[in-house]
Amino acid sequence: MGLKLADKEQVVAALQAKLINAQAMAVAEYRGLSVAQMTALRVAARKQSVHVQVVKNTLLKRVLTGTDFAVMEPLLTGPLVFAASEDPVAVAKVLSDFAKGNDKLVITGGALGAKLMDAKALQQLSKMPSREELLAKLMGTMQAPISTFVRTLNEVPGRFVRTLAAVRDQAA
Repeated sequence: MGLKLADKEQVVAALQAKLINAQAMAVAEYRGLSVAQMTALRVAARKQSVHVQVVKNTLLKRVLTGTDFAVMEPLLTGPLVFAASEDPVAVAKVLSDFAKGNDKLVITGGALGAKLMDAKALQQLSKMPSREELLAKLMGTMQAPISTFVRTLNEVPGRFVRTLAAVRDQAA
């Protein structure tokens, strides 16, 4: 049973709202996956703030029209699941990690902004650290000189106190 025009318009509007802040999008062929496997994919994606949905290719083409992701139109053939997120690495990681355990999920390609990416490029993107990991490394790098400086400043009075204690012990 097909969707009525009003339902299709509602689906397109909802997807466009999801893609407003998206930095990256990817599509994968899901032929042969069970409902339980698709549910597991959605759960894993939700944990990473990645939107995963199965939608008809014609509706997805309408959603992508006029956006940076319009470059993905040649990839939209066959039964596809699409994933989109503000974090480009999260999209690639969710799909590639799930594809490692489920050989029936075949990553077709994706887009990072207006740049079309093939499956190999998505695999490379998935190996990058996540946004949170990069921010943690940046904060650690920024804090290292400050903490070293504070330790150095604390060492001067500490050394002075130890010297006074040594003089006091010698005098006694």
